[in-house]
Amino acid sequence: MSKYLLNKFLFTIDRDPDLVERYRTDPVETVRWWEAEEANRILNCILEERSTWLAFDDVERKALSEHDYVKLFELGTHPFLTLTLFIAMFERDHEPLGFQKEYALRLNHFQMPYPDIAT
Repeated sequence: MSKYLLNKFLFTIDRDPDLVERYRTDPVETVRWWEAEEANRILNCILEERSTWLAFDDVERKALSEHDYVKLFELGTHPFLTLTLFIAMFERDHEPLGFQKEYALRLNHFQMPYPDIAT
């Protein structure tokens, strides 16, 4: 498991409105594409400067593909990264602050200390 890679996915998708929409409408393909094409870019440098070792495991891939932010939190992703991305994707489907309330409700079973978010 790589919290770094999960957080990198959430961060890079959230920074591009086209990728946010792509991930909202086709999460399985977006995760597959991002893992194959973007995951191993080193500091977003030129294509030739790539690594080959970073990949999601099956649990991570499933959580990302299913928009399962509760599982992502459990895996140790940073809550601000999940919250901001999922607000961008799903706030429009809720009343004002409705998604934020749903997010909090679905995570309220976690007790402190929360999962470690250190990468």
